[in-house]
Amino acid sequence: MALLRSIESRIEGLFEGVFGRAFRTHVQPIELARKLVKEMDDHRSVSVSRVYVPNEYTIYLSPQDRRQFAAYEGSLVGELQEYLAEHARREDYELLTPPRVLVTTDDDLAVGEFGIATRIAADAERGAEPVPAELSVDEPAHTMIYRAESAPEDTPGPAPEPELRLTVAGKTRTSAKERTVLGRSRQSDVYVPDTNVSRRHAEVHRQDGEFWLVDLGSTNGTQLNGERIERARLQDGDRITIGSTEIVFGRPER
Repeated sequence: MALLRSIESRIEGLFEGVFGRAFRTHVQPIELARKLVKEMDDHRSVSVSRVYVPNEYTIYLSPQDRRQFAAYEGSLVGELQEYLAEHARREDYELLTPPRVLVTTDDDLAVGEFGIATRIAADAERGAEPVPAELSVDEPAHTMIYRAESAPEDTPGPAPEPELRLTVAGKTRTSAKERTVLGRSRQSDVYVPDTNVSRRHAEVHRQDGEFWLVDLGSTNGTQLNGERIERARLQDGDRITIGSTEIVFGRPER
């Protein structure tokens, strides 16, 4: 643990002081490190005698967040790769090659949002060991979308509402809002680039601990598990269809 804490301190030091505090709503380097480790743990593959984890991690950032890392992106990537390697060593995970972190821009992400996609990559040029037959290689997992933890550290407040999960075209987005709007407008909480979807098509509404799907007067209507609805209560795993796009609803993790 001491080495992991040492690496965390170096990562935090890349973006500390006045400049860091001025951008509390932006993605922070230490958040990336901790979510990368979470993705490694979440995508374990158990072989006959080993536990394999992804060796390639792609980070998606909004254009604004990518710019804030421009001056030291190379150093950050190096620290993140070392952090993943040390976590894998501590947990006795197997990697086909040393961890590789890639950073790219996603124009659909807002400031403070970032995505992570993982895969087990068989890269002969990087000296990958032979791939066990039961492993799926070169197939990226669904991209997980996270939001920056923007509340100041010294300001106590009410506990945040648990986040619901909406998976659209392989990308999972989370929201802790009371009303989460789905639509073709880029100002929607969940942006759906489908010409058959209205700009503000539907919303997921939180009420008394339950979640409800509400159609917002859309042109083509909203379906829940194949049936057209105006308002209906949501269960974990329900499938929402707006236009020609299917969205999977997930209740918050408790």
